[in-house]
Amino acid sequence: MDPRTVSSNVSTSQTISPDGLRYKKCDPHKEESKLSASVHVGDENPFHFFRVFYESVIAGATAGVVVEAALYPIDTIKTRLQAARGGGKEILKGLYSGLGGNLAGVLPASAIFLGVYEPAKQKLLKAFPENMSAFAHLTAGALGGAASSLVRVPTEVVKQRMQTGQFASAPAAVRLIVAKEGFKGLYAGYGSFLLRDLPFDAIQFCIYEQLRIGYKLAAQRDLNDPENAILGAFAGAITGAVTTPLDVIKTRLMVQGSAKQYKGIFDCVRTIVKEEGTHALLKGIGPRVLWIGLGGSIFFGVLEKTKQMLAERRPENQKSFSFKQN
Repeated sequence: MDPRTVSSNVSTSQTISPDGLRYKKCDPHKEESKLSASVHVGDENPFHFFRVFYESVIAGATAGVVVEAALYPIDTIKTRLQAARGGGKEILKGLYSGLGGNLAGVLPASAIFLGVYEPAKQKLLKAFPENMSAFAHLTAGALGGAASSLVRVPTEVVKQRMQTGQFASAPAAVRLIVAKEGFKGLYAGYGSFLLRDLPFDAIQFCIYEQLRIGYKLAAQRDLNDPENAILGAFAGAITGAVTTPLDVIKTRLMVQGSAKQYKGIFDCVRTIVKEEGTHALLKGIGPRVLWIGLGGSIFFGVLEKTKQMLAERRPENQKSFSFKQN
């Protein structure tokens, strides 16, 4: 995800009107207990899991596509900065190169991520005590990232090869990569991708969820749309900054193709530091933080709004079932 890349809580599924719920005074601990009870009741319904999965898939796919289409040029600039050896010049042509093929992969990847994350989060929150909610969010984020990586890695490989000018179209990229490198070429840098994205997904979603808990405790009410977006931006920017070195390594391994300048993750790190200095591991940090910060704002904002809309469309007899809060 990069802002792929990459959920949260639906609190508007109560029978109260959305506006009334959004600004009503509340005790977060009491709300937690009420919502836990409602999820328990929902779990007895055989359709509860499928409803949660369905709504998460729709919300995740919508948020992923919107953020990717909106911020793709920034991602292209970041990729070119990181792929350039020895500080090559930034190229501003073709900033939307590979967007169509990338969206075709982002949509199912985002859907898979949220489809795994939300049900896993609910189960883990019920299994662990309240003071371990951060662990539940971290674990659910990592599980979602691992599941979606099966789609995200080939998408990322094709996207970054096109962004660096190696191919003119996604179908041509797939065909030539498989012809020259075999099917495994589509999973080039898979290990480095997991090294970056599993902690990225876990940290970003954990920060976002924990910020929401703290905000609700301070404000004594549920969040509105701008507040969700601001917290998403903050979580994305922090996570993007601290994972930049991992992103540089992943980019170099994915774009090297059959040339094989690097033999693996550790060889990549050693070669970059030796030839370009340690500062090269922070290449593209500006565009990355900007991209993921804005992406987090858009992603979580769209995600929460989509979940709210889906909750409001439920039949009346299902509106008492809600996502477990945080």
